[in-house]
Formats: sequence, structure tokens, C-alpha cells
Amino acid sequence: MTYDNRQFYVDGRWVDPAIAHDFNVINPADESVAGVISMGSAADVDRAVTAARRAFDSYSRTTPAQRLALMERILIAYNAHYDEIAQAISTEMGAPITLAKGSQTRIGVGHISAMIEVLKNYKFEEIHGLTRLLLEPVGVCALITPWNWPMNQVAAKVVPALAAGCTMVLKPSEYSPFSAILWAKVMHEAGVPPGVFNLINGDGLVVGAPLASHLQVDMVSFTGSTRAGTQVAIHAAPSVKRVHQELGGKSPNILLDDADFERAVKSSVQHVFQNSGQSCNAPTRMLVPAGKLAEVEVIAQRAAASAIVGDPSAADTTVGPLVSKIQFDRVEGFIAKGISEGAKLVAGGGGKPAGLAKGYFVRPTIFSEVNNGMTIAREEIFGPVLCILPYESEEEAIAIANDTPYGLAAYIWSSDNARARRVGMRIRAGQVSINGAYGDMKTPFGGFKMSGNGREYGEHGLRDFLEVKAMMGVDAA
Repeated sequence: MTYDNRQFYVDGRWVDPAIAHDFNVINPADESVAGVISMGSAADVDRAVTAARRAFDSYSRTTPAQRLALMERILIAYNAHYDEIAQAISTEMGAPITLAKGSQTRIGVGHISAMIEVLKNYKFEEIHGLTRLLLEPVGVCALITPWNWPMNQVAAKVVPALAAGCTMVLKPSEYSPFSAILWAKVMHEAGVPPGVFNLINGDGLVVGAPLASHLQVDMVSFTGSTRAGTQVAIHAAPSVKRVHQELGGKSPNILLDDADFERAVKSSVQHVFQNSGQSCNAPTRMLVPAGKLAEVEVIAQRAAASAIVGDPSAADTTVGPLVSKIQFDRVEGFIAKGISEGAKLVAGGGGKPAGLAKGYFVRPTIFSEVNNGMTIAREEIFGPVLCILPYESEEEAIAIANDTPYGLAAYIWSSDNARARRVGMRIRAGQVSINGAYGDMKTPFGGFKMSGNGREYGEHGLRDFLEVKAMMGVDAA
């Protein structure tokens, strides 16, 4: 199937761009043209923001019950397009079809369903002493999303913004536009009022920057690299708008000396390789007791050998391609850097896997004997590359874990839950997972330090799209 949608969704209808500028979207599995979109301009941004600003006056005054009913209609429309969205994700960014039909698309259902539950009981007005506190929508929001988990990031922003009473302009990644276009169709079919949700395709420089700097935009919610996130903040600063950022990560994964090493290593390797390593919270720095290093290497090598790299449409594929030639070259460069800096290659290495001449496939790679000063231990690789770092004591493991500019996620493995919690309390990260545990769709997601600010998911995601108004002199009773 070839996708062709060169229009934008603005003010409740599909419109032509101000200036025609076709962009070929490449299927990363075979390097063919998967479809064509149009790239937007500042004029398109202004048109969409104007529509959102006009719609804000009425939509911001809708009741929570009205927005709850809208969420319920969105869920029905989303499920009607479920398989179509999954196929689009697999085509545009190379996710294996089992992953695309599973987590990649199912997470959209999760975000909508969680917000439905939140809205049923959320208090937008409370009495605190003699003051009435009102939680009101922040305004017009610019939502800028990446390609790696396209439905997760779109839903994690659009859903709470709608629930809060905000209006918005979405700019998805130009590498994963098809699923976002389907999302726009879901919005239309669910009856989202004209101007409340708008979509403009384009790149960061020509569309993202004008969105972030637009004087009629009250908030920017951005997910992407730390480098791009700082540019968004710079563009937003002159108008003092709210900036919400979910950025990079280099998450530590501490295996304490009493851990179940077979389970911990196997699970962690699979986590790093999932989505071809293109997850900001992947546990890419595995910290293991020095005396257990040889044992861990054997388990990790065996886990890597079980990964099946190949055609995303095949049911048994576990690792698909990277999203683009740019990303492929970047990851290959990091693998070469790891080798040149003296890390021990346990699995994988440079070059494409055997039999895969076409497509942006890399060999799932594991390095051992890594120290935290190496490039591969410092920088976010965003590919299926794991670094194993030995440590001598629990204190050293904690120090290594925190020795990073990032603070998105961390992972602890131990047979003693109290010990694991104690170590987790000392890690500077927005999420800490103990023994492979997962949260739910209401668990706040976001990081410390250069991993960003603000939180997404559930009630915490809703809060970030609300302003607090203190009203005094009104009868609190």
C-alpha cells in the first residue's frame, strides 16, 4: 500500500498547504517510497494556530462531562481504525507487525481509556480555606512528537490536552506521518469541534520552530532529543510560554549481587532490542558485579542470539530496521566508536545482518568491559546496542548510575525488595523499575536533569495542561 496525503487538517477539514512541497516517506525495511506527504511552512502554522485560538474560547468552557463524552467517542473511533494504524506504524518506522499491533497501537487505547477514568472523578475546582482554586486549560498548545513510538507520543499529548479543555496544533515527525494522519481522521469521526485539533506536517526547522515561537501558542509539549529540546525552549523563551519536554535517556540497569542473573540479563537484553533500540527509556547501561561479568556475558550473548532481525511483516521478527538512513549511520558510527575505544564486543558489531542488503537493519550489539567514560556509555545511541559496565561495590554502582546528564528511567534487580527500593531511592531518575516491574497507563512518565521536565500519562499528564487560578472573595461554602 502506498500512502498519499498532501493535505493538512485545519479547522475541522483537510486543506491544501500554502506552498506545495512534496516529501517522500521511505519504508525503512526496503528503502522504497512508502508514501508522499506535503511539508508545511510558517504560513500553514499561522493558519492552524489561528484556528486553534478561535476555537479555544468555546472549547475551554465545555464541561468535564462533555469532554468525557468526547473521549468515549474517540475511543470508539480509534478502535475502528486499530488495524489500519498498526499497519501504518509498521510501514513508516519499521516496527515488527507483532509489536505494531501490540504495544505500539494498543498504547493509544491505553491513554484514552486511562483519561476516561481520570475525567470521571477529577476535580477542576476545590475550596482551600477561604480560596476557591480553579484548574483551567493552559490555552493553545503546540504538540511536537517523534517517530519512535508514534501513537504513544501523539496520544500522550493530545488526550490530556483535550481533557483539560485546550486546543492544539500537532506536528508529528515527518518520518512517521501516516499514523498521525489516521489519528486526525479519528478526531474528525469522533466529532472533535473544528479548530480544537489541527495537524501540520513538516520538519523541526520550518514548522517546529514557528510553532514553538508563535505568540498565540501558550504551551509547547515536545518529545525528542535533548539537542532539539533545547532549541524548542530557546524559541519559546521570548514569549514566556510553558515548555514541557520529554527528552533523551541513558538509563542505568543495576544488577545487584543477589539478583536472578538469568532472568535479569535475558529480560534486559530483550528490552534494549525491542523497537530496534529506539526507546528513550531503554536500559542501555547494564551495571553488574565485576565478579559476575563473565557469567553475564554468556547469558547476554545467548539472549542476543535469539533475536530475529528481518522483515517487519513476518510474524517471527523481533527486531526491525532503524527508522532512516540517518539513524542507521548514527548507530553504526557508535558501534565503530565502541570498538575503537576498546570495549569488548560480546555480540553483533558493525555492518548489516547476513542476508539483509536492503533496509536500515543493524546487528543487535552488546559491548562488555565498558567504563562510564566511553562515548557509548555517555551518549544516547538509540539503536539495539547494550553496554555492560562492571562495578566493585553497591556504592560504586549507584555512583556510576547517577554519573550521566540524563535521568529518565532506571532499573534495579535484587532478590531483596527492600534493598532494591533503598538503592532505587538514591537514583536520580523519573522512573525506577524493580525486578522488571511495569507501571500502568496512569504511572507518571518523565525525567530528571537533561531528560526533560513535566510528566505525562493519566492525572499527572492532565495537570501539565492546566493553569491554577486562585479566586478570593467568593463564598467558599
